Amino acid sequence: MLVRIVKMKFKQEAVENFQELFQNSKEKIRHFEGCQRLELYRDKKDRSQFFTYSYWVSEEHLNNYRHSALFAEVWKATKVGFSEKALAWSLDKLVELD
Repeated sequence: MLVRIVKMKFKQEAVENFQELFQNSKEKIRHFEGCQRLELYRDKKDRSQFFTYSYWVSEEHLNNYRHSALFAEVWKATKVGFSEKALAWSLDKLVELD
Protein backbone atom coordinates (compact mmCIF):
# COMPACT_ATOMS: atom_id res chain seq x y z
CA MET A 1 0.00 0.00 0.00
CA LEU A 2 1.19 3.50 -0.85
CA VAL A 3 0.29 6.47 1.32
CA ARG A 4 0.38 9.91 -0.29
CA ILE A 5 0.66 12.89 2.05
CA VAL A 6 0.23 16.41 0.69
CA LYS A 7 0.86 19.50 2.82
CA MET A 8 -0.91 22.64 1.63
CA LYS A 9 -0.81 26.16 3.03
CA PHE A 10 -3.50 28.56 1.86
CA LYS A 11 -4.01 32.29 1.79
CA GLN A 12 -6.46 33.02 4.61
CA GLU A 13 -9.12 34.19 2.16
CA ALA A 14 -8.86 30.88 0.22
CA VAL A 15 -9.43 28.49 3.15
CA GLU A 16 -13.22 28.40 2.89
CA ASN A 17 -13.08 27.84 -0.88
CA PHE A 18 -10.67 24.94 -0.42
CA GLN A 19 -12.89 23.31 2.20
CA GLU A 20 -15.89 23.60 -0.11
CA LEU A 21 -13.91 22.20 -3.04
CA PHE A 22 -12.74 19.25 -0.94
CA GLN A 23 -16.28 18.61 0.28
CA ASN A 24 -17.54 18.55 -3.31
CA SER A 25 -14.67 16.36 -4.62
CA LYS A 26 -13.92 13.92 -1.82
CA GLU A 27 -16.30 11.14 -2.91
CA LYS A 28 -15.02 11.22 -6.51
CA ILE A 29 -11.42 11.07 -5.32
CA ARG A 30 -12.11 8.35 -2.76
CA HIS A 31 -13.87 6.20 -5.35
CA PHE A 32 -11.22 6.65 -8.03
CA GLU A 33 -9.89 3.22 -8.95
CA GLY A 34 -7.21 2.17 -6.48
CA CYS A 35 -7.94 4.74 -3.77
CA GLN A 36 -8.67 2.87 -0.54
CA ARG A 37 -8.94 5.74 1.91
CA LEU A 38 -8.92 9.55 1.94
CA GLU A 39 -8.37 11.83 4.92
CA LEU A 40 -8.15 15.59 5.43
CA TYR A 41 -6.40 17.17 8.42
CA ARG A 42 -6.11 20.78 9.55
CA ASP A 43 -3.26 22.08 11.68
CA LYS A 44 -4.36 22.93 15.25
CA LYS A 45 -2.33 26.16 15.38
CA ASP A 46 -2.03 27.28 11.77
CA ARG A 47 -5.64 27.08 10.57
CA SER A 48 -4.61 27.82 6.97
CA GLN A 49 -2.49 24.64 6.74
CA PHE A 50 -4.03 21.35 5.64
CA PHE A 51 -2.81 17.82 4.96
CA THR A 52 -4.40 15.17 2.79
CA TYR A 53 -3.62 11.51 3.30
CA SER A 54 -4.67 9.20 0.51
CA TYR A 55 -4.10 5.47 0.51
CA TRP A 56 -3.52 3.72 -2.82
CA VAL A 57 -3.26 0.09 -3.89
CA SER A 58 -0.07 0.94 -5.82
CA GLU A 59 1.99 3.75 -7.26
CA GLU A 60 0.45 2.95 -10.64
CA HIS A 61 -3.03 3.66 -9.26
CA LEU A 62 -1.85 6.96 -7.77
CA ASN A 63 -0.23 7.94 -11.07
CA ASN A 64 -3.41 7.08 -12.97
CA TYR A 65 -5.25 9.47 -10.67
CA ARG A 66 -2.57 12.15 -11.00
CA HIS A 67 -2.92 11.99 -14.81
CA SER A 68 -6.72 12.03 -14.77
CA ALA A 69 -9.15 14.80 -15.71
CA LEU A 70 -10.48 14.69 -12.14
CA PHE A 71 -7.06 15.46 -10.66
CA ALA A 72 -6.42 18.21 -13.21
CA GLU A 73 -9.71 19.89 -12.34
CA VAL A 74 -9.34 19.60 -8.56
CA TRP A 75 -5.64 20.53 -8.45
CA LYS A 76 -6.12 23.58 -10.68
CA ALA A 77 -8.87 24.88 -8.40
CA THR A 78 -6.88 24.03 -5.24
CA LYS A 79 -3.50 25.54 -6.08
CA VAL A 80 -4.85 29.01 -6.88
CA GLY A 81 -5.37 29.46 -3.13
CA PHE A 82 -1.86 28.48 -2.03
CA SER A 83 0.28 30.90 -0.07
CA GLU A 84 3.24 28.49 -0.36
CA LYS A 85 4.19 25.69 -2.69
CA ALA A 86 2.62 22.38 -1.68
CA LEU A 87 4.84 19.56 -0.42
CA ALA A 88 4.10 15.90 -1.08
CA TRP A 89 5.45 12.55 0.02
CA SER A 90 4.78 9.01 -1.19
CA LEU A 91 5.33 6.44 1.56
CA ASP A 92 5.18 2.68 1.84
CA LYS A 93 3.02 1.66 4.77
CA LEU A 94 5.00 -0.77 6.91
CA VAL A 95 3.00 -1.24 10.11
CA GLU A 96 -0.51 -0.47 11.30
CA LEU A 97 -1.81 -1.21 14.77
CA ASP A 98 -5.43 -0.83 15.85
